[in-house]
Amino acid sequence: MTAHLLLIVRPLLLFTEVLLLLAVWDELPWSSNSRAHAEVYQYIDATGVISLTNVPSDPRYRRIDRAPSRLHPTLSEAELEPTILRFSRQYQLPPALIRAVIKAESDFDTRAVSRAGAIGLMQLMPQTAVRLDVKDLYDPEDNIGGGTKYLRFLLDRFRGDLPLALAAYNAGEHVVDRYRALPPIEETRRYVRKVLRYYRTFLRRDLAAADGAIAFSEISSYQPNRESLVSPLR
Repeated sequence: MTAHLLLIVRPLLLFTEVLLLLAVWDELPWSSNSRAHAEVYQYIDATGVISLTNVPSDPRYRRIDRAPSRLHPTLSEAELEPTILRFSRQYQLPPALIRAVIKAESDFDTRAVSRAGAIGLMQLMPQTAVRLDVKDLYDPEDNIGGGTKYLRFLLDRFRGDLPLALAAYNAGEHVVDRYRALPPIEETRRYVRKVLRYYRTFLRRDLAAADGAIAFSEISSYQPNRESLVSPLR
């Protein structure tokens, strides 16, 4: 008979802490040939609460791959490029900007989890992911789609001011609203500088590859397209 277990842990649990819980899980008296011993499923709700179970009762549960070599798979830019280009066209953003945010946020690590609980390639918070209709934060396509949609929203909200949009991506849109300028938060200012540095690097590379024929030739030339506004995120 298969034992059923449901474990609910506190919001924004660090991924390393989840791994420790899984190590304890394996010490529980499962049958050595039981599938429950090998498979654990995880679901993160809108408040960041993580539920772990060996018998998922909801389609939103995702199986955790605990193979050591795949805990933190890093994808190459080439592997992600078709997805980046598709969402670039959909949300009218330069591919170089999307790459720059991914590079700064996760360095292309699909399983990256920050100490604050942001997850995946574009480091989305579980609460933000719910607003963006992101179903699987660890799925590259779902994560990039949500992150690009959020960037589009922030650029339109801050009237095309890229540094302010990036500051809001890092610190929260309401923090930027409070100061009406780059917040006096050193971590956020470092983040904005880093993303812009990566953006310039990727943009120069794209320009060289396209022999100069690229629509987004200057950061300062960006103008928000009002028809591309996403639904307000409240």
